[in-house]
Amino acid sequence: MSILFITSTRIGDAIISTGILAWLHEQYPEDGITIACGGPASKVFGEVPNLEALHIIKKQPNHGHWWKLWRATAPRKWRVVVDLRRSAMPWLLLAGKRYSVPKDRTGRHRVELNASMFGLPSLDPKIWTAPEHQGTAEKLLAGAKNPIALAVGANWAGKTWPADRFAELADRIRRMKAFGPGAEIVLVGGPDEREAGATLLEKQDGGRVIDAFGLDILSTYELLKRCRLMVANDSAMMHLAAASGIPTIGLFGPTKDQHYRPWGENGFVVRTPDSAETLMARLHQDNAAVSTLMDGIEVDHVLAKIGELEARGLFKAEAGGSTST
Repeated sequence: MSILFITSTRIGDAIISTGILAWLHEQYPEDGITIACGGPASKVFGEVPNLEALHIIKKQPNHGHWWKLWRATAPRKWRVVVDLRRSAMPWLLLAGKRYSVPKDRTGRHRVELNASMFGLPSLDPKIWTAPEHQGTAEKLLAGAKNPIALAVGANWAGKTWPADRFAELADRIRRMKAFGPGAEIVLVGGPDEREAGATLLEKQDGGRVIDAFGLDILSTYELLKRCRLMVANDSAMMHLAAASGIPTIGLFGPTKDQHYRPWGENGFVVRTPDSAETLMARLHQDNAAVSTLMDGIEVDHVLAKIGELEARGLFKAEAGGSTST
């Protein structure tokens, strides 16, 4: 028997959904797993245990992508079909158990909403990697003792904090006792986000900047596991950092942090004074406002949050086990 898991096109949503896969693997450790998802999201699942197949869902006219998936999956009986896209697929296939994520009527985080299918309060995301991904991360961070990750991009310009503020943040982080002038700034994101990080790629005060733009998702995860802090826009990189367990600060404006905040006890939020609803209303009145939606977050706001985490002792150890001064 096997499991069919239908999940998102977007990388961030795919990362959030990995907790379901971990739970399914625990419940049915001998079963193979087939995953149907969008092309970008497929990069998250390459090392999932018992992975039998990855079906890439590419949108086609007249719901042709669903018919293509049905033709590929209908010939067999599935032990479990889980669908996070609310399609008709679970009821068009032979299956022992069928689950479809409900619509949100409670304001829950997406991790909690997904887990509610199984009557559970939450299912923490889990990313699987291979030794080569660990090796890539270690090579990139060779000699780094105090790496701080920043993610300057997002899948929509309206969610992007100004790049010059990220640059100022990096400079001021290096003045903090918890990190110091030797802190390495690690820039993560897609290759198309390198331009947004151009200011940060210039060495600041002689400090080292590590360019990890375009690194594959699983190697990026291993890279983030070795960092002491992540500050990110609401993005896939934010969710990846949160899944790694490092202190992660997500910057929110026109999206709802109650739904998409960095998940876990080390996930934190700094958001604009205006609500997501207020910002979206502003955008509907003036499309040109898209570049200003995150302007309400000042560098001091982010530094204050980092200071709170420092006071809580979250930055006690540098990479490699030494003590911060």
